Amino acid sequence: MKIGPRFKIAKRLGAPIFEKTQTPKFELSVARSANQRRGRRPGQMSDYKRQLTEKQKMRFTYGITEKQLRRYVDNAVEKSHQPVAVLMARLETRLDSVIYRMGLAKTRRLARQIASHGHICVNGKKMTIPSHKVKVGDVISIREGSRQTGLFVNLGETYEATAVPSWLTYDVKKMEGAMKAEPVFTATEALFDPEQVMEYYSR
Repeated sequence: MKIGPRFKIAKRLGAPIFEKTQTPKFELSVARSANQRRGRRPGQMSDYKRQLTEKQKMRFTYGITEKQLRRYVDNAVEKSHQPVAVLMARLETRLDSVIYRMGLAKTRRLARQIASHGHICVNGKKMTIPSHKVKVGDVISIREGSRQTGLFVNLGETYEATAVPSWLTYDVKKMEGAMKAEPVFTATEALFDPEQVMEYYSR
């Protein structure tokens, strides 16, 4: 998915949604922009613009298209009286998200590449679809033929188990993990407001 210059997009949205913007340089740039705006008459952001901004943050964070996000939202609304929780669970249970959360990739973008290049198996079968929905009980493993590649050969030395969320497990020695529960969304961890995203699509 082509998304244009990441630094400019993240700066416009005011959130470090890409790996290249998760740096002190980006924080300094945002701070400078804020200083330049001081003293000016603040403009009132419309509800629509606020909702659009949050929607774009969500979309770029997960690297998904407008069509995909719309489908996830519609499905969440149809399935539950708590669509925000369902939407976030669906985003977090994408195969690329699980790869990222397990610590097998430093960025979501790399996680998508790992999935699409066939480095990952789900329940013993190679899976090349980054959007594949991982279910409770599914076992995620690094494919035998990929374990000695540059991506994973030093994983045992660099792996940070403490970063794995409670709903996932990963055994770095076996090079496999599992989804043991549904993910629980924590608003404080998000770079966007999913409630505003739902409002955007409910117009």
